[in-house]
Amino acid sequence: MKKTLVSAAFVLLAAGLNAQSYVTDVNNCDMLHNVVRGTAARHEVILPEVNGYHIYKADLHIHTIYSDADVTPELRVQEAWFDGLDIMAITDHVEYRRQEGKMIAFLKGVVKDGAEATNWNIIRNPADGRGIVSDLNVPVRLAQEAAKKYGITIIPGAEITREPVSIGHYNALFTTDNNLIYDADPIQSMRNAKAQGALIMHNHPGWRRTNVEHPEIERRAYEEGLISGIETMNGSEFYPKVIDRARELGLFVSANTDIHASATETYRANGELRNMTFVFAKDQSLESVREALEAGRTLSYSFGTMAGGEQLLKDFFKACVSVRVIADDGKKLTLAFTNNSSIPFMLQASGNPFRFMPFTTFTATVTKGKSLGWTVLNFWCGESAHPSVTYEF
Repeated sequence: MKKTLVSAAFVLLAAGLNAQSYVTDVNNCDMLHNVVRGTAARHEVILPEVNGYHIYKADLHIHTIYSDADVTPELRVQEAWFDGLDIMAITDHVEYRRQEGKMIAFLKGVVKDGAEATNWNIIRNPADGRGIVSDLNVPVRLAQEAAKKYGITIIPGAEITREPVSIGHYNALFTTDNNLIYDADPIQSMRNAKAQGALIMHNHPGWRRTNVEHPEIERRAYEEGLISGIETMNGSEFYPKVIDRARELGLFVSANTDIHASATETYRANGELRNMTFVFAKDQSLESVREALEAGRTLSYSFGTMAGGEQLLKDFFKACVSVRVIADDGKKLTLAFTNNSSIPFMLQASGNPFRFMPFTTFTATVTKGKSLGWTVLNFWCGESAHPSVTYEF
């Protein structure tokens, strides 16, 4: 019996080793390679076509090691692809380049009390005093090169970064030369970006502030027509009040990560889709994406919440949800509603709201000639407004 058990154990061990599928290296007979390693998969975010437009998933606010983030432009492209994005903007800071300061200190051997100096904020050490230390277009070019094998559209950009309370931060999108943006006057910096055809997006409008009202310099930027878009969502922040501002001023809305750390750590490792700006465009080209932004055909998505124009939100919902009749007794219809998208909906007709999860179906009964509808509570079309969708039968 003991011999039999030993033989069985040997067979199981051999089977286990065989299941690992090692192969011999072509150049080294003493080296084996495991070929059963899992292939990393892209997380596809399924969205419908709406009003004849494709919906492209974009992140319009991304940082790399070339300003103050922790990873390279190449890795940002890989993260974006795995997270299901189609479009991304590289928007490293013009004035604040912490990693560059660290590298300069390393190359010059600068230390302070045995440790590296830490005051790399160029806002406190004015950029016009130092001049441009490096080519600010490099991170964009690196991302563009890496994106070729992933099919991701890269929007060239840069962030105009000033004191957040009295001035604010602004992304210049579709830039042609980031080295020509800086001026000591932040308004002139925006003008410089605008002169090269950039669209200016107002970033995180309430960050470090007590409200989203305009300080003086920000007001001047709006009055001069320098601002084309605004973040309703940035990371975990949500600013419902600026949805009304976007509607009144004709700004595109966006939701972006403003990512500095690992995107996986911040979103997918926590079971969340990353922040995305949904761009309703004819195709994925820079020209079509820009046209969509200028026309205001965008919606914001963050942590299961969406924001934007009321009609576009309604059109999006109805494009996501299919309806079919499953029973007809002559007076009443029993209907099946199916969510064919990756987006959850929180619906309320009367009483308690209920979740309509991605790729699920629920049934409802309606008298012929009557309507059926819900308020979509996780859709915001104003500071305290949610769209309602109605179906007639």
